[in-house]
Amino acid sequence: MPELPEVETVRRAIAPVLEGRTLDHVEINDVRLTRPEDPLAVAAELTGERVEQVDRRGKYLIIRFLSGRALLIHLRMTGSLLHKPRDSSHIRAVLTLDDGAEIGYRDVRRFGTWLLLEPDDLEPYLGARLGEEPLVAAFTAKGLGERLEGRRAPLKAALLDQRTLAGLGNIYVDEALWYARLHPLRFAGELEADELRRLHRAIRKALELGLARQGSTLSTYRLPDGSSGSMQKEFKVYGRLDEPCDRCGSSLEKIRVAGRGTWFCPHCQRLEPAK
Repeated sequence: MPELPEVETVRRAIAPVLEGRTLDHVEINDVRLTRPEDPLAVAAELTGERVEQVDRRGKYLIIRFLSGRALLIHLRMTGSLLHKPRDSSHIRAVLTLDDGAEIGYRDVRRFGTWLLLEPDDLEPYLGARLGEEPLVAAFTAKGLGERLEGRRAPLKAALLDQRTLAGLGNIYVDEALWYARLHPLRFAGELEADELRRLHRAIRKALELGLARQGSTLSTYRLPDGSSGSMQKEFKVYGRLDEPCDRCGSSLEKIRVAGRGTWFCPHCQRLEPAK
């Protein structure tokens, strides 16, 4: 599933194409994309809207209109927005702009969602589902500790919870925990102050590296121009079972945490007893 770096990369690429443009024609040909709303009705509502800004919150893309409405797009596992799509397969929706440009929404597995929200509905919707953005200046080690305080869930599970931090997923949590030298099964609420500082720095480092590499392309993720990200070439643990740790040389291991495949170094990321 695209995480913060992938979604932010898409936002940066697609914003210049969409911002200031009017949606001249909207075609939505997948009932799952807008359910329970009728895709024909949603397409009709979107037609004529003028794009003010393309924004992001966590893993959501937000297309803000001059009317105050917003289209909330979640790419889920295989969704992508393509400028001038050359391959028509798996195209679930097309936005035709007033300058003739086309934006196609491609989704192989059809898990992505489009939600059109009225002006007063966006912030309550996001606020109920998302915690703090981890790359803003206001994100601190102290604030992270407050969000984790008292939690007995495994550290990885707590970080995957979007209400803890917005935008983290399986890849970047594994990478951040490796940088921080923390075991994914540690109780989230037992971290000491120095461990919280390490984790805070590690989360930023993993996400910033992902942004610099334009995200990770493992299967269907693509940038709007059809190109790929390269973060997968930088992975320290994710997907590297039995490979040597770049830090200590130990063989990397894989377990399951919160139902997710989880890679870590058993030497660098020791599981300390609960206090």
